[in-house]
Amino acid sequence: MIPRPNVTDPGRVIAHRGASQVAPENTLSAVRAARDQGVWWIEFDVSLLGDGTPVVHHDATLDRCTSAQGPLTDITMADLAGIRAGVRHGPAFAEEPLPTLEAVLDLLEELDFHANLELKPHDGTVGALSRAVSVALNKRPWTEERIITSSFKLKELTAFRELMPDAPIAVLFDKPPEGWRHHLDALNAAALHLHYTHVTETILREAASFGIDTRVFTINEPGLMAAFRDRGLTSVITDHPPLFLDQSDWASWARS
Repeated sequence: MIPRPNVTDPGRVIAHRGASQVAPENTLSAVRAARDQGVWWIEFDVSLLGDGTPVVHHDATLDRCTSAQGPLTDITMADLAGIRAGVRHGPAFAEEPLPTLEAVLDLLEELDFHANLELKPHDGTVGALSRAVSVALNKRPWTEERIITSSFKLKELTAFRELMPDAPIAVLFDKPPEGWRHHLDALNAAALHLHYTHVTETILREAASFGIDTRVFTINEPGLMAAFRDRGLTSVITDHPPLFLDQSDWASWARS
């Protein structure tokens, strides 16, 4: 098990959408499963329902992950009681709810967890999701030290930064563009998150020189990252933390 982090610990191994290899992604069960696997960090996604309720869900529609179909924006908080988010993972998860952001934050507080909250604005508007998330975070002072907020959408991150001037932010890129550090500087971002196929020693070195954490997603093959483990890589975001924690060299890195 990785030692419990303090507020400056970047979190070496982060469970992607919770422990999504063994439990339905972005659910309360996936959060608990990540804790059982020995990590203290998860990544999860936040989207809006039609009435502005923030829920922990990745897609713009309900089809892939739940018992319902159609756009998220077609339902409201009142509809959640009839929707199940674990139906595709067998009978053990048959009653798994589609969780609200409030429910996940309550569980993170209970477990003393850290998390990467990814903003997923789906309707094309800018700021509505950030406003809903900021309201939830502002009710919980502990989140400023234990939640880092990220997004691929730079305009949404800008809106979030205006609402939450002191909150940690990470910028997400599949492949960092030329001048990527300008975007991080403009947002006063603490971290760069990039697809693992685009990590390089040059990026790691540049990020480290400016005090920026570098995390890669979504990596499920430890061997592909071994060369970067001791060259500035801050964290790995993975569907299955035991792939890393059950290997002695990775376990030592995770505890360093």
